[in-house]
Amino acid sequence: MAIKTEKELNETQRALWLKALAAMELRNFGYAISLLQGILKQEPQFLTGRQLLRRAEVAKLKASKKSFFNISTAPIAVMKAQREIKKAPARAVEMIEKVLEEEPYHRQANLTLKEAAVAAGWPEIGVFAIRTLLEEHPRDVKLLRELGQLYHQTGQSEEEVEIYNRITEIDPLDAAALRLGKDASARASMSSGGWAQAESYRELIKDKDVAISLEQQGRMQLTGEALEQQIGELEARQKVEPQNVDLVRKLGALCEQKDDLESAIKWYQRAVELTGSSDAGLVRKMSDLQMRAAEREIAGHEEFLADHQKKDAMHAKKTEELQAAKKKRAEILIDEAKKRVERNPTDLQLRFELGEHFLNAQRFREAVPELQRARQNPNARLKAMNLLGVCYRELGMLDLAMKQFEDAAKEILTMDAMKKEIVYNLGIVYEKMGEREKSLNCMKQIYEADYGYKDVAERVESSYQQGKGRD
Repeated sequence: MAIKTEKELNETQRALWLKALAAMELRNFGYAISLLQGILKQEPQFLTGRQLLRRAEVAKLKASKKSFFNISTAPIAVMKAQREIKKAPARAVEMIEKVLEEEPYHRQANLTLKEAAVAAGWPEIGVFAIRTLLEEHPRDVKLLRELGQLYHQTGQSEEEVEIYNRITEIDPLDAAALRLGKDASARASMSSGGWAQAESYRELIKDKDVAISLEQQGRMQLTGEALEQQIGELEARQKVEPQNVDLVRKLGALCEQKDDLESAIKWYQRAVELTGSSDAGLVRKMSDLQMRAAEREIAGHEEFLADHQKKDAMHAKKTEELQAAKKKRAEILIDEAKKRVERNPTDLQLRFELGEHFLNAQRFREAVPELQRARQNPNARLKAMNLLGVCYRELGMLDLAMKQFEDAAKEILTMDAMKKEIVYNLGIVYEKMGEREKSLNCMKQIYEADYGYKDVAERVESSYQQGKGRD
């Protein structure tokens, strides 16, 4: 890896780094930017420092007042940096950072940073540049393709698989993304399974006739009796060849085609075991099927409860089963989020998602450190502060919860959806602390903007009725 870590900084650089962290906490973004630029000038491969620099620039941009009379000089500066890439790519990286200081989400500047960083032999910085743009445009397929290609160039096949999976989620008919995702999954399997020297997958199967048969079966879309017959034949062959991964994988695919999720999960689980969990595509497929099964179970319980009254004998049992199914779904999401964080430990958006899943599973203590780190991401900061306040509240730390909600509310000027949620949560905390007037004031703020928000109208109007009663 080309990147350098905090441990590799010299004593002077580490001192500047600690000052920059303190400046960020104090929201002194200009000072933090100055310190971080100084460090990066000496150590351009310090990726964590560059990530913090970008967060400081974004936070500073959001805090500053926009002027309609400012004319951007970014296009000229970007052109100058582009001319430097061939002869001095490191210099081009330094030049483009000047543009990003004022316009951190400038598309062409970030694309130029990627190009210059790759030319300088720092592909991780190129990845960071694309991921910065994806923070604002997570469904931009063109950017996702750029990132997928960069992961391909750097041999990060598992990350490449994840990117092409995201593209196919956005556009299920994108044949190129499907193909590239499968290719990347195969490379990930070969790399981890020691198959890199095989000329083709057929060389991994001793019986060439079996390989050809599997190819033909893979092209078939069976239904009804034909599907049952194919499953029966493959199950018989699998008993004779219990270690044949391709047979097991095919059985999983056919059971999924039959909509027998339980059996499909069983076969894919077996395939994962046979490959030692080295095939990222298989692991993801099993996880996706488990999620689908959980969602189907939840929908079934919810449908039953909607059609039956609480007096029904089965109501309590179905309610318990619904909660258990939701907990199972939350655990699946947590496992997936943990894996993504392990692959990209510096990605604060992934940290936020993990913290959110912990909270949904009511694992509040585990959610706290993830959400604390996620606050450093300007795009997730307010959401992270809100959820962190909820965690503190559920843990009985009402003073800490109050501070989180108060600080978050101050950062939002208009009563948008996010502020309504934060102010409402603050009102609930005030109520728990016995601060009735402060709690009611929060509800009134929301009432003035959105009469129908949750139970705000009832809370506000009942307070006036109570006042009349005392009169």
